[in-house]
Amino acid sequence: MGSTRAEKCVTDIINLFHKYSGCDDTIEKPDLLRLLKEEFPNFLCACEQRGKDYLCTVFEKKDKNKDKRIEFSEFLSLLGDIATDYHKHSHGAPLCSGGNQ
Repeated sequence: MGSTRAEKCVTDIINLFHKYSGCDDTIEKPDLLRLLKEEFPNFLCACEQRGKDYLCTVFEKKDKNKDKRIEFSEFLSLLGDIATDYHKHSHGAPLCSGGNQ
């Protein structure tokens, strides 16, 4: 039985997390910044054009338990913020226009 489109999306998100996470299944700050630069360049470019330094504070905002690592649930929160911004963009708002960023 093949995977549905939604199941494939979830698996792809998990694989993305694993691509940048270490042996302890968390992402450290340099790797999170690399992930964002490599995987979301259009979003970051839009932020720069709007005068926002998204990378400057994103790690501290998403590291809810302040352990200096991004766990999977914190990663999902970050993706949720970016996805919400892209959803607003699909309705005419400029990328990196606000919200939980």
